[in-house]
Amino acid sequence: RRRISIGLIAMTFVLSIFAGRLIQMQGLESKVYEAAATKQRLHVEEIPAKRGSITDVNGHELAHTVEARDISIDPTKIKPADRQAVASLLAGHLGRPVEDIAAKLARTDTRYQLLARGIAPAAADRLLKEPVPSLKKPVPSLNATSTFRRVYPGGDLAGSLIGFIGDDKDGLTGIEQVKNTVLAGRDGKLQIETGRDRQRIPMTGSQRTPPVDGSDVRLTIDRDIQWAAQRAIADQVQAVNADSGTVIVMDVRTADVIAMANAPELDLAKWREAPAAHYLNRAAADVFEPGSTNKVITAAAAIEAGVVEPETVFHVKDHVQCYDRVLRDAHPHPPQDMTFAEAMAQSSNVATVMAARKVGSKGLYDMLKAFGFGSRPGKDMPGAEAGLLPDHTKWSGSQSCTIAYGQGVSVTALQMASVYQTIANGGVKIEPRIVAGSTAPDGTFTPAGPGKKTRVISTATAKEISAMLEEAVGEQGTGELAAIPGYRVAGKTGTANRYDAELGRYDGYTASFVGFTPAEAPRLVVLSVLQNPKKGHYGGQLAAPVFKDVMTFALKSRKIPPTGSAASPAPTRAEQ
Repeated sequence: RRRISIGLIAMTFVLSIFAGRLIQMQGLESKVYEAAATKQRLHVEEIPAKRGSITDVNGHELAHTVEARDISIDPTKIKPADRQAVASLLAGHLGRPVEDIAAKLARTDTRYQLLARGIAPAAADRLLKEPVPSLKKPVPSLNATSTFRRVYPGGDLAGSLIGFIGDDKDGLTGIEQVKNTVLAGRDGKLQIETGRDRQRIPMTGSQRTPPVDGSDVRLTIDRDIQWAAQRAIADQVQAVNADSGTVIVMDVRTADVIAMANAPELDLAKWREAPAAHYLNRAAADVFEPGSTNKVITAAAAIEAGVVEPETVFHVKDHVQCYDRVLRDAHPHPPQDMTFAEAMAQSSNVATVMAARKVGSKGLYDMLKAFGFGSRPGKDMPGAEAGLLPDHTKWSGSQSCTIAYGQGVSVTALQMASVYQTIANGGVKIEPRIVAGSTAPDGTFTPAGPGKKTRVISTATAKEISAMLEEAVGEQGTGELAAIPGYRVAGKTGTANRYDAELGRYDGYTASFVGFTPAEAPRLVVLSVLQNPKKGHYGGQLAAPVFKDVMTFALKSRKIPPTGSAASPAPTRAEQ
């Protein structure tokens, strides 16, 4: 009887513990366990939004999104004996090494392995139905999740400008990055209840938040002119064995960038294999000393200050003493009298220094700032840099002279193109623009605002400089190879010593040419730059022909008539 009593007491104690625990779980903490169970059953699937397209100014797609599938598998459902056969089948369909697939199937510490992204829907469907020979049935627990894949139909057309997206579908470079918020849209969600094998539990509810697709972004780029610019600069980079090259085409009246070409250019279909240097939009990011193309700013400062006129005569030697340095003209010559206009046409460093001394360092610095040096140009411009413009109070003795002809100050190609847009536009600077607007999923187009306008120099000064630049492209000028039959062309050559940051010293040259036409009523600016050419180095020899080729194509494409003529038909790619 005593043992029975002790046993009953023990049983009562144990049952009381169970009862207390049951009261705790089903009574006091029922909500906690209910929430934990619900959380375990609930599965949230992402419904990807469709990324907007990037188009040229005429609506031609430069980047767009197509439907695709991500392929994944539960490796715990593949028996060790079947792994090799399954890996061989998957590798053949997915274009992956068998060893990589086999390694993923060998993982037993996870129930999810991503095998491939962005597979075409038809190919994914075939894979899901394909039987494994040894199993005589499809691959167990193989899944295809709906997603999207980015396509760049132009390959390397404006590649570094457009940029690319990463595996998380966010833009990593170029317009894809700058306008990521507009392009990406907002992903949706689907919430369902699943069992142990992540299969949906029948008769359970679900919650769906629909995705919001991204908007399309329309650029100011013209696809055909971009193609012509890329071809011209790529050919010249190869011909003169240069490190790189850039061409910019800009609308004088709006400062819209019509073409922004780099060589070498990024092939967006193979961006993962490309060197990181190709990701850079050199036209806006590469900083270099401009050389003689910068002389127009010195001319503008001198003429605006009233200390020099185009007909002012300078007695010019082939060298000038500037503090502890002797600076020389591009070519040796006996002392001679020349007007300031003639000095510009012949790109005289000495005459430019003489004009700059009349202006003073502060006056020259203020004019450089007014033209945009030292500040990033353009809204939404991928990779845009500000260049380097030291304060005039920090200029060395020689810098007060060399900056006048473009050495000792650094700019980007976009900044220099903007300088000539300002002169061509009668002295009014317009902030460069690369994005024309965006189109919402419902088709509503929202134009981007125009670039900010700022008067930099007077209309009279701009016209006088334009006339001097026409002489620079004449028979007596350094830019004769930029002349276009039937058109009045105004432009300037540039040949500058090139600073190599890796070497920490000057090495090689930067050859450039920038100009506009028709000079009497300017419509287009074209700038071409070649970095470190090995076969020659003068801008008039190397960069001016690129200017001529690109400008000729653009004039015909835009149907801009020759001076005093009717419009000519636009060229096709086949004709070019």
